[in-house]
This record gives sequence, C-alpha cells and structure tokens, in this order.
Amino acid sequence: MLSYFALLVMATAVSAYSIIQLGQMRGITHSIILHDTNMLDLHKNMADALLSASRYEKNIAVMWDPALYQSFLISKKDFERYFEEARGLVEPGEMQEVLIRLERNHRTYQSLIAEDVALLEAGKPLPENRSGDDKEQVLNRALEDLTQLRALIHHTTFSKVKTLDEAGVKAQTMAVVITAIAFLLGLVLSISITRSIVLPLSRMKKKTVEIAAGKLEPDLELPSPPEVGALAQAFNTMCARLKEVDRMKTEFFSLMSHELRTPLTSIREGTNLFLEGKGGEVTDKQRKLLTIIAEESNRLIRLVNSLLDLSRLEAGMVPFHFTEYDLPPLINRTLDELMPLAESRGIRLEKDIGEVPRVAMDSERIRQVLRNLLGNALKFTPHGGSVRVEAQLTADGLRVSITDTGPGIPREHIGSIFEKFRQVSPADSRRLEGTGLGLAIVKHIVHAHGGSIWAESEAGHGSTFIFVLPL
Repeated sequence: MLSYFALLVMATAVSAYSIIQLGQMRGITHSIILHDTNMLDLHKNMADALLSASRYEKNIAVMWDPALYQSFLISKKDFERYFEEARGLVEPGEMQEVLIRLERNHRTYQSLIAEDVALLEAGKPLPENRSGDDKEQVLNRALEDLTQLRALIHHTTFSKVKTLDEAGVKAQTMAVVITAIAFLLGLVLSISITRSIVLPLSRMKKKTVEIAAGKLEPDLELPSPPEVGALAQAFNTMCARLKEVDRMKTEFFSLMSHELRTPLTSIREGTNLFLEGKGGEVTDKQRKLLTIIAEESNRLIRLVNSLLDLSRLEAGMVPFHFTEYDLPPLINRTLDELMPLAESRGIRLEKDIGEVPRVAMDSERIRQVLRNLLGNALKFTPHGGSVRVEAQLTADGLRVSITDTGPGIPREHIGSIFEKFRQVSPADSRRLEGTGLGLAIVKHIVHAHGGSIWAESEAGHGSTFIFVLPL
C-alpha cells in the first residue's frame, strides 16, 4: 500500500506541476490576446483617426467648410475614445509615459486647429507665421509617439512570447526529468513489490518440494509482507506437525518391529525344531505346513529387520565408520555373491570399472547399497537379460551406475521409488516379492555419505540406478 501510495503521489506531483505550468502559459497567452492585441488595434485606430483629422484639417485650411469641420470633430472624438481605452489597458511604465506625451501633443494640435477655425469663422485669414510649434510639427510628434507606442507594444508582445517559449521549454524539461525520475522510482518500487511477493513464493515453492522429499524442518523465514509472512508461519506450523507425525510413525514402526522380532524368532526356531524331528515324528503333510511357516517367519523377520534398520537410519542412530577404501573390491565381492543367482536365471553380469581413487566410506553400508541395487536389477531382469555395473570418476565424485534390461519404470513413478513402502512393479511381475524398504534404506545410506542417488528409466527399456560418492 505504501509503495502504491508513493507511485500515486509521484503521478499527482507530475500532474500538479504540469497544471501549474499550463496555467502560467495560459496567463501569458491571455495577456497577449487581451492586452497586446487590443493595444495594436487601438494604436491602428488612433493612427487612422489622427491621420483622418489631419486630412480634414488641411482641407479646412484651404477652404472653410463647416461640414469638413464636423468630420474633423468626429475624428477627434474617435481618437479620444480610442485613447481612453488604451490608457485603461496600459500599466505604469514607459508605455504610459508615451501615452502622456501623445495626449499632450494631441491637445496642442487640437488647440491650434481651434484657433484656426475661430479665425476662419470670423472671416479672417490664417496667420502665415506662428510663434512656437506649428500644426505640422505637433502632428509629427504625435505620430512619432504612436510609432514609439507600436514599437513598445511589439517589444512587450515579443517579451511575452519569449517568456512563453522559455516557460514551455522549462515545463517540457521539468516534465521529462520528473517523468524519468518517476519512471525509475516506479520501476524500482515495482521490482521491490514484485520481489517481495515472488521471492517468498519461490521460497515456498522450494519448501514445498523439500516437504515432498521428506525434509520437514520448520525453517521457512520470509522477510515479506504480513500476509505472506502469515502464510510462511502456517507452513512452519504444518512442517512441525508433519515432522511430529513422522516421528511418531517412525517410533511406532521401531517399537512394533522390536516387539515383533522376538516372537517371530521364537516361532522360526520352534518350527525348525519340529522340522528336525525334535518334537516327535512329523508327517509329510505336517512338514509341508511347517516349511511354509518357516519361510513366512523368515520373510517377516527380514521385514522387521528392514524396518528396524530404516527406523535407526531415520533417527540418526546408525553409526557409520568412515575409512579410505577402494570401491572395486566391494563391487567384485558383491558380484561374486550374486553370480549363482544370476546363472540360475540366465542373466549375464557385466562390469566396467575404470581407475578410481579411494573414497572415505563405510564399506559394509556401501556393500549393502550394492547388494540391494544389484539384487533388484536381477529380480526385475528377464531370462537372457543382462545387468551391468559401471564405476568411473567424474567432476562430482565417484559415480556408480547399475543398469538392467528389465521392463523399466514408468516416468510418473521415478520420483517416488525411494519412498518407504513404495514398490513399483511391471504388470507381469506380481510374483516378485519385496518389502518396499530397500531403496529407502539405500537412499539414507548414500545421503549419510554426503552423496546423491537417482534413477533413470523408461517403460520397456530397462532402468539405471546411479549414486555418486563425494571424494
């Protein structure tokens, strides 16, 4: 609101300045139209009236005619009327002094004419020589005053036009400067407003991705407007509650797994005693049932052990012993372990291991990662397929990839296969068993080493699981 108010104030300031400048320009234009133009018209009318009176005066001097004298008087009255209008428009100054001289010369001229008319009416001749100024000299001085008055009017008009032009240039310059400042300030404010909204939303989007990935830390701090800040607080509250729910779920799985492992072990051992005949003779039918019980007990124990491992990994209770170790021997031993299974299914095991440096790792945990990834690859690769292990040095670290020729993983499931209890199987692999915890355990082990893991796959074209260990 403050930013938008600042923009509004700037726009109002520009408009107010423009209005003030336009008002000044309008005042000058109004003065030119009402004063200077009228003065020019009055000057022309006074000059015409004075010249007309001069013509009638000359004719009267040649031949006395009362009608000519009446026309002279009309011209005189016209001059006096125009003069009074001009005097009403003129302000004190040089132009007023010119009008005073003009009035004085015009009265002198009129008094001389009145003397001549009085002589003519009495039938006396006009004197040839006058003492002082004659009519012609007084008339010329009056005409010179009119000429000077016109020059002053033109000079005043030019000054006002020049002032008008300067005001226009100044207004244009100031308008451009103010507009540029307003534009830059508006741009800065717009960027600031946009950043105050977009950056928090971007942080929230990133936080949403982290929540989807299982990172539930309530650490979203946003220096933003109150509404967005309230939303960030709601995010933190949600993360805190989700983290608490996840903790309770982990504790539940850990507790249940721990409580289940003891009775399951007892069931398995008891079944094995019966199968060994320690409890008496066992019929073939009983042996089959006991075998099924033993197999299911073993499967449940493996599930419980996986749950316990994952719970400890998530709680950070699994100790890691990092030492400098060569990765190729771990890969070779894991391949040797799985070779009988691969041969029984007609699957080729291939490897491409270059010269790689020693890496700080927990060898047993990394071997668990290799065993899990290779076991999954063998499980989903059909008869006659192949599984390939590659290890090479990259700019990011030691990169290990395991590629199979199985049915692949649908694109929409790639991002979720490392979640707990998430098992994506092709349509023809319903017989394949699993807990859905192996890849989740693998992800935690690789992350504990500071590395990263991901999968690349396309339905019908096999899968590649890749993990990178930092050097």
